Amino acid sequence: MSDEPHDRTERVGAEPTGTRRVGTEPVGTKPVGIDVLLERVRSGYERLGPDEAGAAAAEGALLVDIRYAELRTRDGLIPGALVVERNELEWRLDPQGSHRAAEAVSHGLRIVVICDEGYASSLAVESLHRLGLHRATDLVGGFQAWRAAGLPVDA
Repeated sequence: MSDEPHDRTERVGAEPTGTRRVGTEPVGTKPVGIDVLLERVRSGYERLGPDEAGAAAAEGALLVDIRYAELRTRDGLIPGALVVERNELEWRLDPQGSHRAAEAVSHGLRIVVICDEGYASSLAVESLHRLGLHRATDLVGGFQAWRAAGLPVDA
């Protein structure tokens, strides 16, 4: 800790000795907009199109629908998808967590996160990667792309 008053600096083990952080950002890091953040996040993994997501599910991948209830009621559900609202995602998919879903069997599980249009799911995937779920990805265009591709939807 710094001896400066009100400085909330902490050391992060993976960084060189002496690296300072305030909150979660390295000191001196400039803010970025959401478009830049999404680009950075998405550059770290390969996203799937609707047909690829359907094929992944057929091969055992877990489809996870993070849309909120109103959208699921309005637009329907993907058959076989696990519904986990975004605010519970990490707790339900962490294989070591006390509140995990029965489907959260290992860190090697292939997960395809699906939101409404493919934006929130990208940020969710980054969070899952931080938990060690490195095979997690998301659906480009989200549920709307799934439905537009003519893939199955239950009312």
